[in-house]
Amino acid sequence: MTSNPPAPATVLHALSRDGWLLFSARGLRLFAYGALSVVLVLYLTGIGLSPSATGLLLTLTLMGDTAVSLYLTTRADRAGRRRTLLLGAALMIGAGVAFVLTRNFVVLLIAATIGVISPTGNEVGPFLAVEQAALSEVVDPAMRTATFAWYTLAGAFATAAGSLFGGFLSQLLGVQARSPVAGYRGVVVAYAGIGIALATVFTRLSPGVEVPASPAASRTAWGIGQSGNVVWRLSGLFALDAFGGAFVIQGFAAYWFYLRYGVNPTQLGSIFFVANLLAGVSALVASRLASRIGLVQTMVFTHLPSNVLLILVPLMPNLTLAVIVLFARFSISQMDVPTRQSYVMAVVRPEERSAAAGITGVARTTGAAAAPAFAGWMFARPDLINVPFFVAGALKIVYDLMLYRGFAANQRGSE
Repeated sequence: MTSNPPAPATVLHALSRDGWLLFSARGLRLFAYGALSVVLVLYLTGIGLSPSATGLLLTLTLMGDTAVSLYLTTRADRAGRRRTLLLGAALMIGAGVAFVLTRNFVVLLIAATIGVISPTGNEVGPFLAVEQAALSEVVDPAMRTATFAWYTLAGAFATAAGSLFGGFLSQLLGVQARSPVAGYRGVVVAYAGIGIALATVFTRLSPGVEVPASPAASRTAWGIGQSGNVVWRLSGLFALDAFGGAFVIQGFAAYWFYLRYGVNPTQLGSIFFVANLLAGVSALVASRLASRIGLVQTMVFTHLPSNVLLILVPLMPNLTLAVIVLFARFSISQMDVPTRQSYVMAVVRPEERSAAAGITGVARTTGAAAAPAFAGWMFARPDLINVPFFVAGALKIVYDLMLYRGFAANQRGSE
């Protein structure tokens, strides 16, 4: 379990051209997600949707992303990882364009269901699962956790920059047009444009990111064979964690600061810029900690205190303290991400990696899908706007305890 982790410079120096392209894709995508998450709820309520309807739309959006992701990722290793990533980019572009052009709830719902829209600021669609599998093909297994840590850091920095960009762009365009909604819509336009850039990056990937399909895995409906038991167990736990976390997705957390303290979009962008930077830096610490105590222990021992801090955010008496606690929470909340990803990649066969990452990722999306509707209902009632933080923290603590009990003894993923 104890080993010397590779130096950061070694990990980055060892990245192949495909590795850098995958990092670039991650950065572009998370920049777009971060920008959109800051203004999405404000945009939807600004064009006439109620908070409850917005919550319902976001829930159905995540459900649509779930269906699309499950279908694509369980077939990606057979149909082609590059082809799957390009299709995902096309769906992202289409959804962004639809959100720009219409205010009709039904049309928005259809576009969100079959397209790729991120209301959370985090990954949606097939991208993460397929990219994880592709990265595992082009990096040394001994460097996998450290590479995923840098991959997480790249995404966190991009999300942070996107949050800052989304806040400032919406404010600038809103002032120029004398309409806040026009400013929010400008961010949605940028989201679709970044989807085009993402598709361009995917066209440059080499065949090295692909893997020959296993006959045994290909015969199964889900693209996994002997790894099924561990994948399904992990999926159930990841769904619980995501369900809890989706009560305070970044869009709703930003909305909470707006309702509670009247924080404007520019300030919101700055707050979540710093928060996501802290989350990204923590990923590098996670890879070193995991090399000493194990992947599962790192996931649990860093996640538990972050969830306690989440519960404390709405209990703070003023904006300054609430932001400080939020920053403290973000500084450790994502340390489980690269360790979780590396663990899943380690406990399945290479030809099952896209499917395993897709199934566990879809489980997280499925778990997250139901929560925004409940959270939207709570945010529509002034006396309940703090409750989502309490529910989220409690559910995520239960997840941590169950994960430790079920998997701490199995450290094959930390080899």
